[in-house]
Amino acid sequence: MFLKYYDLLVSWNKKINLTSITDFEEVVLKHFVDSLSIVYIYDMNIEAALIDVGTGAGFPGIPLKIAFPRLKVTLIDSLDKRITFLNNVIDELGLENINAVHSRAEEYGNSKYRETYDICVTRAVSNLSVISEYCLPLVKNGGYFIPYKANNVEEEIYKYEMAVEEFGGAIDDVAMFNLPDSDIARSLILIYKNVSTPKKYPRRNGIPSKKPII
Repeated sequence: MFLKYYDLLVSWNKKINLTSITDFEEVVLKHFVDSLSIVYIYDMNIEAALIDVGTGAGFPGIPLKIAFPRLKVTLIDSLDKRITFLNNVIDELGLENINAVHSRAEEYGNSKYRETYDICVTRAVSNLSVISEYCLPLVKNGGYFIPYKANNVEEEIYKYEMAVEEFGGAIDDVAMFNLPDSDIARSLILIYKNVSTPKKYPRRNGIPSKKPII
């Protein structure tokens, strides 16, 4: 299934911009293995509703669904062309209990799906304040938000931990590691949703990234 996913990624990438990484070994390491590295901080062998915010070409949501088929996965992205690609991947791989939704995180967080997910993941590049405003409103109380970060996050956590708390989260654990057989540094932050997110969050489209609360 991963091989078929790779073939579809490379083929579609010629038509729409999905990824700058197309070499097979690089895709395996930087997309597939990186997506599955969540196991460093959380046991995914569970039945849970997971949402991948800003999924892009399907990372980490589709690799997680392939490896952990008991997950019920929602992929959201703001670009309709990517959703078309993702639906093609879902069909070609015969995946079940997974859907791709064309939506902005701000809109989805204020929809009927607010606080309905056990786990939210994202590989977005925004800082912890911004992505927490996008993602924590989607997580039910007692669930987890797990952002994938590129490097050492201690300074970022120190700077934005109060923002995480404002949105209803508490930092529970941090994993810092290199991807296997490489010097590529990665971090995962385990954020526990301990109280409901105030209804005023997320703010309307574009505001969280333009005017972070911290």
